[in-house]
Amino acid sequence: MSAALTTERRATLHRRVRFIVGFTITYNVIEAIVAVWAGVLASSAALIGFGLDSVVEVLSAAAIAWQFTRKDPERWEKVTVKVIAIAFFALAAYVTVDAVLSLIQAEGPDHSPFGLAITALSLVIMPLLAWYEVRTGRELDSKSVMADAKQLILCVYLSGAVFIGLMLNSLFGWWWADSVAALVVAVLAIREGIEAWRGDVESPFEVLEDLENEDDDAEEKNR
Repeated sequence: MSAALTTERRATLHRRVRFIVGFTITYNVIEAIVAVWAGVLASSAALIGFGLDSVVEVLSAAAIAWQFTRKDPERWEKVTVKVIAIAFFALAAYVTVDAVLSLIQAEGPDHSPFGLAITALSLVIMPLLAWYEVRTGRELDSKSVMADAKQLILCVYLSGAVFIGLMLNSLFGWWWADSVAALVVAVLAIREGIEAWRGDVESPFEVLEDLENEDDDAEEKNR
């Protein structure tokens, strides 16, 4: 699709990418500070991992921002995707070690209202931002932008897992739910990292997009 883009449209999409990464960096810096602080207070491995994921997302967004300040962003595509893949692996390594240690020591988190609030907020903001970035990345045919969008999708998974883990611990005293949630996220991070490293980056909304395309085709046939 990128070959059909006009110079003006490509410039517009480049500006949109810079806006997305700018917003992502700003939001995730705040999210990281709140999540790590709340995680330390509550001794929550998953919540600390969530905060560190925000740091990884900042690094990923910064890599995209750097790419799209270059004269020829497409030239730096492969390097940027590799950087994002490494960020996935680093996150998975930390979260795994922290979660396993918590399980071995049988340490569960304390109740964390701030943790619940920040993860719930991310469950609202991140899907919308990822959807916007996916549409932009698909139109640009940019694997690095799509890989960064998958970072945002991982944040959605992580937010949901951490939120559920904190709720289960608060409501039922299931101390291990926090660490299990963190390990689920680590597995997802490894999978996404492998795909990014291979350059196999597809839309995380692919199923929804396929359904939308099928509906459009059906409407055209009915006409």
